[in-house]
Amino acid sequence: MKIVFLDRETLAPQINLKRPAFEHELVEYDRTAPDQVVSRLQGASIAITNKVAITADVLAQLPQLKLIAVAATGTDCIDKAACARHGVVVSNIRGYAVNTVPEHTFALMLALRRNVIAYRDDVLNGEWQKSGQFCFFNHAIRDLGGATLGIIGEGVLGQRVAEIAKAFGMKPLFAAHKGRDGLGPLYTPWDEVLATSDVITIHSPLTPQTRGMLSRAEFRAMKNKPLIINTARGGLVDEAALVEALDEGWISGVGFDVLSTEPPAPDNPLMRVAGRPNVIVTPHVAWASDEAQQSLADQLMDNIGRFVAGHAVNVVS
Repeated sequence: MKIVFLDRETLAPQINLKRPAFEHELVEYDRTAPDQVVSRLQGASIAITNKVAITADVLAQLPQLKLIAVAATGTDCIDKAACARHGVVVSNIRGYAVNTVPEHTFALMLALRRNVIAYRDDVLNGEWQKSGQFCFFNHAIRDLGGATLGIIGEGVLGQRVAEIAKAFGMKPLFAAHKGRDGLGPLYTPWDEVLATSDVITIHSPLTPQTRGMLSRAEFRAMKNKPLIINTARGGLVDEAALVEALDEGWISGVGFDVLSTEPPAPDNPLMRVAGRPNVIVTPHVAWASDEAQQSLADQLMDNIGRFVAGHAVNVVS
């Protein structure tokens, strides 16, 4: 059975891919361009992809393909409706990022609330020496304790972020889904979360319904000028509106690990402001602690083994 990993370089080189117990051929490509997908998957029963798109056109040319094992939780790069029509099973990875993504979320949050980047730059630029004191106060420092945290996304990661927030003494609020009421006691109305949060953090999947869910109107409604943290998917936020909100003072800072196009295009609005002390952009690494990557790799190969044994798990419809 032939297995092809289309973008092995999306996992760090030190991460071990355990070999399946069944007879197989495993072919690994560091990266795959869109026009190489069909040729590389010829003869393969199983495709592994992290971010390489597998479209309806691709599937139509690969009648032998039986499983797409996505090396991530998000499956927006796969045409799942076409997979269903062709009888191709799609599996994903679940639960592996329960520590790494929330920890990165709070790293961004803490750095911005306490102006760590601005103070580091001041030290490097000699401001401490010029002050003549043991400390100085060029930038506001705000505690997390007592702050209201708006969480968009109530899955495993959102729940873990809420747990950590409580340990800091924050008040976590789960935002009701945009445009929906009556979702139950877990949720705070969408408009209330926007209006009252000191920090808003996003942990939602990217779907047609969630794409661009934070845009100009939402930023204008943020009365407390919150930090905006996104470790989920870049397309959830209108980046041009985000930068406008920053320029206009509707929000106080931005911590993004994800962008709408990755790596960013030269004209990406966020790259224009990425050097500001109240903006932190990291290269989609919130998920990527060594521990989390190894857990992902182990689950990935286990998904494949179980599928071949006739007991498919983590199936995405």
